[in-house]
Amino acid sequence: MKQLWKKVQYLRNRIRLDRKTFILYSVLRILVILTAVRCFFTHNYEGFALCLLSLLLFLLPALFEERLKLDIPPLFEGIIYLFIYAAEILGEVNHYYTAIPGWDTMLHTINGFLCAAIGFSLVDILNRRSHSLNLTPLYLAVVAFCFSMTIGVIWEFVEFTFDQFFYLDMQKDFIVKNIASVTLDPTHSQIPVKVSDITKTIIETKSGKEYIIDGGYLDIGIIDTMKDLMVNFVGAIVFSVIGYFGVKYRDRRSRVNKIADDLIVRTLSDDEMLEQQQIIEAKQAERKKDRK
Repeated sequence: MKQLWKKVQYLRNRIRLDRKTFILYSVLRILVILTAVRCFFTHNYEGFALCLLSLLLFLLPALFEERLKLDIPPLFEGIIYLFIYAAEILGEVNHYYTAIPGWDTMLHTINGFLCAAIGFSLVDILNRRSHSLNLTPLYLAVVAFCFSMTIGVIWEFVEFTFDQFFYLDMQKDFIVKNIASVTLDPTHSQIPVKVSDITKTIIETKSGKEYIIDGGYLDIGIIDTMKDLMVNFVGAIVFSVIGYFGVKYRDRRSRVNKIADDLIVRTLSDDEMLEQQQIIEAKQAERKKDRK
């Protein structure tokens, strides 16, 4: 346990290397702890567990930086922290997914953007370190886009699986007023029968229970899935374009180039890692001295 606490302290000191990022991390961390306390006293133990998970997820960027010798730009790292807080604390614990229309759509768009940035960075690192590869900016952009869409599709598989086996309704339902289905065709000749202006749907179970859905027909998941993939597509396209121009004009000073530099992860040399290590150790020694 003592070694684990030392590791956590080390990762926190690593986050301190950028002052603005550490301020954001500290503020979100306090908010998560306050939410965890509230969940504990209201017996919302699932929410309490999500808070603990969020605190661990906050440390992942610093852990990856240390283990893989990476430099995650402060802007990118800050977006990751905000995404975790918005998804786990606001979305799940505070029920923003259902309370605020479009919250899930916004997060899936950001997810598409972030995954494209990760995919682009992985291939860009390989491209810059290899002497035998010279991938074009267009190739990097296409790979980033495909990587992001693949992650998006896999996540929809996860949601579908959990909904089918555990009935969690991760694929949120939509009420629709118009449908067309070949199942309603009495001739069984695959002619879609259109039903318009649906005002009410009645569901009857074998046990005799009856559920009335006012306003239309209850769509189970498909609209939510397609919407999520579409906005993931938008987020992936946006970053792929930024990454393309950022690499294509890497040697020029431009606004797009600056944005790309703030979002693309790079590797650190041994000298840079040693310099960071010395700064972190100095900060740790200074904090110990202040406590005494």
